[in-house]
Amino acid sequence: MSFVFVSGDLALDFAATRKWRRRPDPDELLPTGADLARWSVEAGVLTRPPRVGPEDLRDLLTLRESVYRLLHPDAAPPRPSDVRVLNRAAAHPGPRPSLTPDGVRRTGDAPALAAAIAGAALTLLESRPPIRECAGEDCTRLFVDRSRAGNRTWCGMEECGNRVKAASYRARRAASA
Repeated sequence: MSFVFVSGDLALDFAATRKWRRRPDPDELLPTGADLARWSVEAGVLTRPPRVGPEDLRDLLTLRESVYRLLHPDAAPPRPSDVRVLNRAAAHPGPRPSLTPDGVRRTGDAPALAAAIAGAALTLLESRPPIRECAGEDCTRLFVDRSRAGNRTWCGMEECGNRVKAASYRARRAASA
C-alpha cells in the first residue's frame, strides 16, 4: 500500500495516517513499526527506513494524535499533555542531511523522525495558515488551504472530491429520470 500525501504539510500528512476518525473503527495506516518506517521514506523525511521498535511506534502514534488535536481547525485550547508530547519530540535532533554521489541523503532514527514531524507542526502553529478539515462525508483529513480563493473543500480530488462529485452526478441523473 502506498500512502497519500495531499495535506500540504508533513505534520498534517502524518496525522492523516489515521483515517475516518469519527467512525467506530477508524483505519490505522501505521499498525506496525515497519509501516511507519516505510511512511518516513515515502514522505521524504528519511532516505532509508529507520528501525522502529514498539516503544518508538507508541511514541510516534501518541505524537500523531497530539498533532491532530493541536492543529484541528476547531481545536479547543491545547491540552497540556499534547504540548508536552510535541515539545518532547521537537527537542530531539532531526534527520541529518548529507551530500553523496547519489544526491542528498537524510538519515536518522525514530526520534529524528518525530523531531521532523514536531518541527513541521510547530511551524504551522506559528505561521497559522488556513487549515481545514475535508468536507467528505466521513473524511477527517486536515489540509492547508493554499487555494487562491481560500475555499478548498476536499483533502484531494482523487479520493474525496471525486467521490462527492460522482454521488452528486448520480443524484442529478436519478432526479431527472
